[in-house]
Amino acid sequence: MPQSIQERAEGLAALRVRATIATSAMYAMIGKEQPVQEVRFQVINKGSGAYHVVERSTGKVMGMCFTWKAAVNRAQVLEARADGKKINIEGWSQ
Repeated sequence: MPQSIQERAEGLAALRVRATIATSAMYAMIGKEQPVQEVRFQVINKGSGAYHVVERSTGKVMGMCFTWKAAVNRAQVLEARADGKKINIEGWSQ
Protein backbone atom coordinates (compact mmCIF):
# COMPACT_ATOMS: atom_id res chain seq x y z
CA MET A 1 0.00 0.00 0.00
CA PRO A 2 1.44 3.44 -0.86
CA GLN A 3 2.68 5.37 2.13
CA SER A 4 0.23 8.27 1.69
CA ILE A 5 -2.74 5.89 1.76
CA GLN A 6 -1.30 4.06 4.77
CA GLU A 7 -0.84 7.37 6.63
CA ARG A 8 -4.39 8.38 5.82
CA ALA A 9 -5.75 5.04 7.04
CA GLU A 10 -3.80 5.34 10.29
CA GLY A 11 -5.02 8.92 10.73
CA LEU A 12 -8.64 7.88 10.23
CA ALA A 13 -8.23 5.00 12.68
CA ALA A 14 -6.83 7.43 15.27
CA LEU A 15 -9.79 9.77 14.72
CA ARG A 16 -12.24 6.87 15.20
CA VAL A 17 -10.56 5.97 18.50
CA ARG A 18 -10.65 9.61 19.67
CA ALA A 19 -14.34 9.89 18.73
CA THR A 20 -15.15 6.71 20.67
CA ILE A 21 -13.24 7.93 23.73
CA ALA A 22 -14.87 11.37 23.56
CA THR A 23 -18.33 9.83 23.28
CA SER A 24 -17.70 7.56 26.27
CA ALA A 25 -16.40 10.50 28.30
CA MET A 26 -19.44 12.61 27.40
CA TYR A 27 -21.88 9.91 28.52
CA ALA A 28 -19.86 9.40 31.72
CA MET A 29 -20.05 13.14 32.47
CA ILE A 30 -23.83 13.26 32.14
CA GLY A 31 -24.28 9.99 34.04
CA LYS A 32 -26.06 8.02 31.33
CA GLU A 33 -25.27 4.76 29.62
CA GLN A 34 -24.35 4.81 25.96
CA PRO A 35 -27.14 3.71 23.63
CA VAL A 36 -26.76 0.21 22.22
CA GLN A 37 -25.78 0.22 18.57
CA GLU A 38 -28.28 -1.50 16.31
CA VAL A 39 -27.31 -4.31 13.98
CA ARG A 40 -26.48 -2.92 10.52
CA PHE A 41 -26.67 -6.11 8.48
CA GLN A 42 -29.32 -8.81 8.43
CA VAL A 43 -29.31 -12.29 6.89
CA ILE A 44 -32.48 -13.08 4.93
CA ASN A 45 -33.43 -16.45 3.44
CA LYS A 46 -34.15 -16.13 -0.29
CA GLY A 47 -35.02 -19.68 -1.24
CA SER A 48 -33.64 -23.15 -0.79
CA GLY A 49 -30.03 -22.69 0.27
CA ALA A 50 -29.72 -19.02 -0.73
CA TYR A 51 -29.23 -16.15 1.71
CA HIS A 52 -28.88 -12.41 1.22
CA VAL A 53 -26.94 -10.15 3.57
CA VAL A 54 -28.94 -6.92 3.59
CA GLU A 55 -27.98 -3.51 5.01
CA ARG A 56 -30.94 -2.61 7.21
CA SER A 57 -30.72 1.16 6.80
CA THR A 58 -30.82 1.13 2.98
CA GLY A 59 -32.26 -2.28 2.13
CA LYS A 60 -29.31 -2.83 -0.21
CA VAL A 61 -28.10 -6.41 -0.71
CA MET A 62 -24.45 -6.48 0.34
CA GLY A 63 -23.80 -10.13 -0.42
CA MET A 64 -25.28 -13.48 -1.34
CA CYS A 65 -24.23 -16.80 0.18
CA PHE A 66 -25.33 -20.39 -0.21
CA THR A 67 -25.00 -21.51 3.41
CA TRP A 68 -26.36 -19.94 6.57
CA LYS A 69 -22.95 -20.02 8.26
CA ALA A 70 -21.27 -18.22 5.35
CA ALA A 71 -24.01 -15.57 5.34
CA VAL A 72 -23.69 -14.96 9.08
CA ASN A 73 -19.89 -14.78 8.78
CA ARG A 74 -20.25 -12.28 5.93
CA ALA A 75 -22.62 -10.14 8.00
CA GLN A 76 -20.16 -10.18 10.92
CA VAL A 77 -17.29 -9.15 8.66
CA LEU A 78 -19.35 -6.30 7.19
CA GLU A 79 -20.31 -5.17 10.73
CA ALA A 80 -16.66 -5.19 11.79
CA ARG A 81 -15.58 -3.27 8.71
CA ALA A 82 -18.29 -0.68 9.34
CA ASP A 83 -16.86 -0.28 12.86
CA GLY A 84 -13.34 0.06 11.45
CA LYS A 85 -12.10 -3.23 12.90
CA LYS A 86 -10.16 -6.00 11.22
CA ILE A 87 -11.24 -9.55 11.93
CA ASN A 88 -10.35 -12.97 10.63
CA ILE A 89 -12.96 -15.70 10.46
CA GLU A 90 -11.56 -19.19 10.05
CA GLY A 91 -12.31 -20.72 6.65
CA TRP A 92 -13.43 -17.42 5.12
CA SER A 93 -10.88 -15.59 3.04
CA GLN A 94 -11.38 -11.98 2.05
